[in-house]
Amino acid sequence: MTHLVVTGTLSYIPVAHRMDLMRCESVPPLEQTTCAFAFVSDRAGRTLMTRVDRRGWDIPGGHLEPGETAVDAAVRELYEETGLRLPPSALSVFAWERIELLAPAPDGYRYPPLTYMVMFRAALPALGSPTQPPAGSEATGAGWLEVEEITRVCAGRSWLALLDTAGPL
Repeated sequence: MTHLVVTGTLSYIPVAHRMDLMRCESVPPLEQTTCAFAFVSDRAGRTLMTRVDRRGWDIPGGHLEPGETAVDAAVRELYEETGLRLPPSALSVFAWERIELLAPAPDGYRYPPLTYMVMFRAALPALGSPTQPPAGSEATGAGWLEVEEITRVCAGRSWLALLDTAGPL
């Protein structure tokens, strides 16, 4: 079942566009999926976050590599940005962000006019262990954060509404 969480726009896209954040348990079309993210929570209800200098705290995730599935990208990015290794079977789709350009793409825009970013989730049965990105990662840190802190350090992020609607991840 698909459920609209929020509709709006994204500050980093400088042309007319529409963003829909949807709760959905199915994967969007792979040929239009450009990014995958992993929301991982622990028994205490904390969420594993990554810190990247140019964007601050964020949900681990990033671009799909050529030939890569969305879940494989989420697993890879989770490890690359936090050091946590999970098997693909530990992740389940719970949301996606649909972005549609309503005007010509700006110079340097590298996505198609209609694109999806898929969100996966996993719940660990124990407390999350301390973790850190591996050497050479673009991430400068990782940590298990409470919802209140995530709300504070990630204000304005389009995915933030998912923390309110998902209940315990």
